[in-house]
Amino acid sequence: MTGGQDIQAFEHNPRVAEVIREARNRGLLDTRSKPTGGRLYEALLEEAKRVSGITGTTELLTYALAKVAVEDDFGQKLLARKGKVPRGTFSGDGA
Repeated sequence: MTGGQDIQAFEHNPRVAEVIREARNRGLLDTRSKPTGGRLYEALLEEAKRVSGITGTTELLTYALAKVAVEDDFGQKLLARKGKVPRGTFSGDGA
């Protein structure tokens, strides 16, 4: 996949499309693509394709890397606030 490839290749799955859209918005897909090689576990690759609905290996790897790159850290931030929210904040009565 190159930076110019249309997001329509990922529109079959809204969750996948949103990750790709966010990666593109952050400029992560604007540069030229680079050939890379690696060994993948066949069962993992096939299951990821099945679950995601992505049939191409390049598109699947693009999605997987984009998902890691744009991952939301909301959970970590929320847990870091433990004990910092004043009592009554969510009850509305201030008690």
